[in-house]
Formats: sequence, structure tokens, C-alpha cells
Amino acid sequence: MKSKVKKYLTNLGTIAVTLIVPVWLAACGSDQSKKPQPIAIDGSSTVYPITEAVAEQFNSANQVPIEVTVGFSGTGGGFKKFCAGETDINNASRPIKREEMAACKQQQVSYIELPVGFDALTVVVNDRNNWASDITVAELKKIWEPGAEKKITNWNQVRSSWPNKPLNLYGPGKDSGTYDYFTEAIVGKAGASRTDYFPSEDDEIIRKKISQDPNALGYFGYAYYEAHKDELKALAIDGGKGAVRPSAKAVEAAQYQPLARPLFIYVNAEVAQQNPAMVDFVDFYMKNAARVVNDVGYVPFSQRSYNLLYQNFYQMKVGTVYGGKSEFDLTIEEVLKKQAEF
Repeated sequence: MKSKVKKYLTNLGTIAVTLIVPVWLAACGSDQSKKPQPIAIDGSSTVYPITEAVAEQFNSANQVPIEVTVGFSGTGGGFKKFCAGETDINNASRPIKREEMAACKQQQVSYIELPVGFDALTVVVNDRNNWASDITVAELKKIWEPGAEKKITNWNQVRSSWPNKPLNLYGPGKDSGTYDYFTEAIVGKAGASRTDYFPSEDDEIIRKKISQDPNALGYFGYAYYEAHKDELKALAIDGGKGAVRPSAKAVEAAQYQPLARPLFIYVNAEVAQQNPAMVDFVDFYMKNAARVVNDVGYVPFSQRSYNLLYQNFYQMKVGTVYGGKSEFDLTIEEVLKKQAEF
């Protein structure tokens, strides 16, 4: 399965993947008098491999084709399209922001918020880096805060025991939900980051750059590290209670803080009511997410939890439980409880 995971992630070299996905008659009862329409999905490159894998398997399981396009322009870039009514589902690596909520409201786009799994946002270095094995949140802030621009440029400026070598930084661009989440969790404000680093909305490009640069440091979703352990090294994160390496067990035990985070899809509620293919696709997504999320390299919920989350979609519970901002140090149980009480 790891070879398939690499295939999902390597596909990010293409801006969008078009899949022919058939209609599956969902048990929740879509309106079959309405003609199924194509489904457009965009947003987070972190969530992309999950949704792409689900769509591919949905296609294999059925016969009648419906076109589903799965692209990635970053969580923020995706919400711009989603709130303008240009896409039907937005992949998101953070909750919807207040300004995005306002944009959706202005365009009369209502949405259903569905968590699909958890990520251990991972700080990585090149596998030839033989000096760094862990890093503190304070050191990460020292590296990435705006005041570090053109000042913190060598490894030994971060920790005196590290060598006097160039510190080359790679990370997501400003349209990325990973960028928003990381900067707020580490620096203290979403978008507060130095700008003298190599940015990309494509995590696969960031991965390639770091694998080629022995002096590199960067960050992205855990699945990209999992699929390329032979050329990357993940740093253990010390949030004040000791250094913890990213892993599914650490996330499940609520030990990998503050970089453990929920991943989402946002579904256009009106389109879901009008297009029976949307109901079928989301139904398939929730039924298969536990296996797919694990296969891709993230942390899944239990199947019972996905069944309960699907009830929010079935009942068309529109809106968000996050009030337009990210929340940190949330456990898996807390995320599921918030959705259950919605």
C-alpha cells in the first residue's frame, strides 16, 4: 500500500487530476429524479491525497461515470473558489476563517463541515542532517517569526551546538491552510511569518527541495514525510513537556502538541441537495475514510465516529463549530465532541 501512497502524493506534480467517478445510490436517499452532475473539488494539498484516493476507489467500485475533478490550490485558495460557487467541495487543513465565512454568506453558499481525520504537521530536515533531531516551539518561533527575516540565517543562531551552516527554509505559500495553522500555532498569529523562504502550495515540491538540500528545514503534512522517510528526517517537537516525534500514536495520545490538527472537507449544502452524485460521493467518503486516511498516512477516526459525522451531512447541519478560527491542542475526542454537539 505504501507504493500506492507514493503514487497519490507524486500525483501532486500535476495541478489537477480528473477522475471519472460513477454514481452510487446512497442509502440516505438522494433524489433520483435529478440528473447527477459533475463534482468539482479543490483546496488543501494536505487533504488532497485522501480525497483523490477516495474518488479513485469510488470510480473503481461503480459503473455509471460522473466526472469528478480534484485540484489543489491551498485551503485559502480553495475557499476563494468554493465561496464563489466555483467548486462543490473544499479540502481544508484548518477550519474556515471569518472572512471566508463572510464571503460564502455574501454569495449565499451554505456549507457542511466534516472532519475526515487528523494530521501530525511535521517539521522535516534532509536525511543527511546529522546535528538536529529535535526542536522546541520557541526555536521554531525564533526561525519563522517576521523579525527573523534576513537575521536568523544559520543553524547555530538557533541552537549554539548546531553548526555554522546556512539555514535554508522551505514551506507552504500564503494560500495554504498549513501555513495559517503553523504560523498561528508557532508564531502566535496566522500569517505572521518571515518571507525569505522558498514557498509553494504544492507539498510535493517542498518535499523534493528539502530532499536535495542538506541544510534545509521545512514543514508539511505528515503523509508526505511518511511516504519519503528514506530521504527526510522528522524532528521531534518539544512544546514544553519534552520532545515528541510525530506519529499516529502520539496524536491519538494527545502528546504531539501544538501541531496535531484536524483535517476537513466542506460540502456545498445546496449542491448536495440538487446533485444526487454529491450525496453518493460523500456517503462513500465517510464509509471508506477510516481505511483510506490510514493508508495515505494520516490518523483516522473510528468507523463509528465517521458514521456519526455522516449524520451531520444527512441532516444538512450547515455552518462551522469553530467560529472562524483555529483551535489548538484539541484532542481527537474533543473534535468529535464539538461536531456531535453541533
